[in-house]
Amino acid sequence: MTRPYSNDLRERVVAAVTAGQSCRMVAERFDIAVSSVVKWSQRYRATGSVSPGKMGGHRRRVLEPHRAFIVEQIEQTSHLTLHRLKDELAARGVTVSHNAIWQFMRREGLSFKKNAVRP
Repeated sequence: MTRPYSNDLRERVVAAVTAGQSCRMVAERFDIAVSSVVKWSQRYRATGSVSPGKMGGHRRRVLEPHRAFIVEQIEQTSHLTLHRLKDELAARGVTVSHNAIWQFMRREGLSFKKNAVRP
């Protein structure tokens, strides 16, 4: 995703529109899309600011509230697999993918290697 245009440019564009120029003329003058001029003008009228909105999103972590359960399962079962952990979470009503569990484990620094030395 590209970064937004500078606030300086946005302010000059909106100032030109509020001064009475048409959106098409302003777009041609500043070499930007007409839709950008229209959207920036609408944003300015609605909020009083030309600053861009938040880009991107933030997905909440579905497994975060279940961390204690996952750690408990790893400690109790020495032969636990990701697929079995996925099934146990599904029994609790948490539907996630195999990959989501794997990423959660990596992010949290949890490990469940199967070996005979493990207590």
